[in-house]
Amino acid sequence: MSLHVEQRRSLKAFNTFAVESHAAYFAEAHDDQAVIEAIHEARRLDVPLWILGGGSNLVLTGDLDALVLRMTSRGIRILEDDGQRVVIEAEAGEPWHPFVLRSLELGLAGLENLSLIPGTVGAAPIQNVGAYGVEIKDVFAGLTALDRQTGNLVEFDLASCEFAYRDSLFKRQAGRYVILRVRFVLRRTAALSLEYGPLGHWLQQHDIQSPTAMDVSRAVCSIRSEKLPDPQVLGNAGSFFKNPLIPQSTADALLARYPDLVAFPQGNGQVKLAAGWLIERAGWKGYREGDVGVHRLQALVLVNYGQASGRQILQLAEKIQADILERFGVQLEIEPNVV
Repeated sequence: MSLHVEQRRSLKAFNTFAVESHAAYFAEAHDDQAVIEAIHEARRLDVPLWILGGGSNLVLTGDLDALVLRMTSRGIRILEDDGQRVVIEAEAGEPWHPFVLRSLELGLAGLENLSLIPGTVGAAPIQNVGAYGVEIKDVFAGLTALDRQTGNLVEFDLASCEFAYRDSLFKRQAGRYVILRVRFVLRRTAALSLEYGPLGHWLQQHDIQSPTAMDVSRAVCSIRSEKLPDPQVLGNAGSFFKNPLIPQSTADALLARYPDLVAFPQGNGQVKLAAGWLIERAGWKGYREGDVGVHRLQALVLVNYGQASGRQILQLAEKIQADILERFGVQLEIEPNVV
């Protein structure tokens, strides 16, 4: 067996909250064969197999009595290129932001708005990650996954992934599929998405009148760096709460009370609220309780100042949820996976 299994391995370095947790068993999958071996090994050990990507969307609330398999496969390749439309494939273990930069270096546009998002390529479809007006589903061409129930490789197209806001089939059927590689359809002529206000403002500030995809990536990186703390410096998992969707009637009532409410009509009788606005308006921005707190520049981000446990992070999140529900009648949903 090529799979190297360790016992009682610390996961602190493998989650961006830098929370201390231990896996009963730990291994890394550099290829498909290692994934198959890990499935068999977990059965032999009589423990669950738990897949770990970049650990950037995760709250660990205790030790894991499981075989934790960290996806570390690497590889980027172009599958189709008609001179304009390009299908590019990346292995699940590829770090997301370096993959985005590689696509830009190849002259391919489409991923620029998703720059500087932490995590791995394989984890991106699970959450249908999105930022600055673009989501994975907008550039998705397909993926290959291993069905742990049947042991077969399965190909997924856009429709079969059932993408929704920060959601997908893979999130709803957690644990069934191991994503092995993902394909994206990109273009050599950029159709830039600049609807997000701060992007246009940044480009204007830097006197960029005809922006390229690389310019947009630089703008996104700059904006994210100003608003979001670097996980290598301050433990966090990015945006901790989803922007809630509420009925138009509820939004109208809130707008009557709070004319500055940040709300985005969705065209289906629903309105998306800015969760960050709700949390900041409630006074939580910059709040700190021991080693856990709300970031001073971005109310959507919970942070670990050093030795906070996953349970302490979750307890603060629950306090915020209860307060927002009481103040605004809006239920906030946690975005990271809680384990």
